[in-house]
Amino acid sequence: MAETLTKPKFMDITELLQFADRLVSQQTGEHLDDLQKSIIQGLLTGKTYKDIAEDIGNDGYNENYIGDVSRKLFKILSQQLNEDIKKSNFCWTLERAINSQIFVNNNNVTLCPYYPNGNSEQEEQAIATPQPPPPQKICHDLTMAPKIWKFGDRTDEIDTLSRWLIDESIPLISVVGIAGIGKTTLVKKLVDRHKDNFEVVSWKNLKLSPHLTPIANDILTKFNKESSPKDYQIHDLINLLIQQKCLLILDDLQELFISGKLAGQYQKPYKNYSQFLRTIAQIEHKSSIIVISQEQSQEMLLSLNNDLYPIKSLTLSGLNSVDILESLQLSDRESWSNLIEIYEGHPVYLEDVSYLIRNMFCGKVSEFLAEDTPVITELMSSQLGEVFERLSSMEKAIALQLSQVDRPLSRSQLTEKLSLSSTEIIKGLQSLQRRCLLKTMENGTMMFRLSPVFKQYIWKGSMRGLPEI
Repeated sequence: MAETLTKPKFMDITELLQFADRLVSQQTGEHLDDLQKSIIQGLLTGKTYKDIAEDIGNDGYNENYIGDVSRKLFKILSQQLNEDIKKSNFCWTLERAINSQIFVNNNNVTLCPYYPNGNSEQEEQAIATPQPPPPQKICHDLTMAPKIWKFGDRTDEIDTLSRWLIDESIPLISVVGIAGIGKTTLVKKLVDRHKDNFEVVSWKNLKLSPHLTPIANDILTKFNKESSPKDYQIHDLINLLIQQKCLLILDDLQELFISGKLAGQYQKPYKNYSQFLRTIAQIEHKSSIIVISQEQSQEMLLSLNNDLYPIKSLTLSGLNSVDILESLQLSDRESWSNLIEIYEGHPVYLEDVSYLIRNMFCGKVSEFLAEDTPVITELMSSQLGEVFERLSSMEKAIALQLSQVDRPLSRSQLTEKLSLSSTEIIKGLQSLQRRCLLKTMENGTMMFRLSPVFKQYIWKGSMRGLPEI
């Protein structure tokens, strides 16, 4: 049964069934019945309770009944393994118990599940003489990571992410912000600083390769020099994350979401990411995954409850930096802070508009600010157009209303002005927040407004009567 940590073992379902049968037998004195076996086989192959019920084809075994039987089974296994087993961690806990060759029987730790009474000579020798861990293999693949050309003052953000990643070993971290704000550059800087703390480092761009199974296969192949069966590649990737200290970066997560719906909803081919990320957040291991996105995914909303879920999320805002303006030798330094505030420190927007000021206004910032600001350049219009196209109809209606007033609005004011229900208003506002497009302020009542640049883009579009507005 022994195996090195550098090569995750592909567990045969029969082996896992036999192991579960031994645990149940020790607890109840009875072996697994056919229904319990079918449930375990279904869960090990990623099926839902509904799928399992349909496979069995017995009218008495509906989805709820399968769930009840499963929970009773989880309780038995939890008592035997001394772990809190549930549907989300069932597969990985069972396999980890076999891989570690340790399980708990009546509160006595036993080495090797094939000797449940703990009386074998080999077992006693293994307990008495701890073996040194096998050498770890190092595999760093940053082929798809960007090269850093410029990096602003992100000291606070780097320190926060470093604390989460290294000091607290947070398993799931998200970095969220609008396009071009510097998310990817920030994470690359973080990875460059801490990559030597990890045995496996892999950077994946989901815009280029969105499907999870090929990503899992690529990581496993690079690390193990062999490929797993297709149906088990995600399963084996999780094993790798359990057995090695890994750092996986998933860039452009928003590419997996449905356009025209509320933020963070996965397209059907990519729904397995949600369960994958939730599993990583729930099981015990020393690895970390960093997701970079323009939209907050649904599972990352769990970061709001730090006591229950080891998940952290950093929303990236702009930079209060004059480096870009200085590099282009703009004049009227006393007006620079106004320019930075209007464009909210967005590095791409500031660089683009600074070139415009230098070439069209002789570098005079005050003269530029006398125009109808904020000026929306072609680059900004292109980026913001892509963002607007992803909004749901509810979000578009709310954004259009907010673009037409010069003051923040409350939920009740939006409800009065729009033909949307209170629930739809709340969902739309939450979704705009998850896209980092909405600013909030509290003055007895929560008030909402758009970022200045996005507001100007929508207002200009509505004035021109663009069909998408």
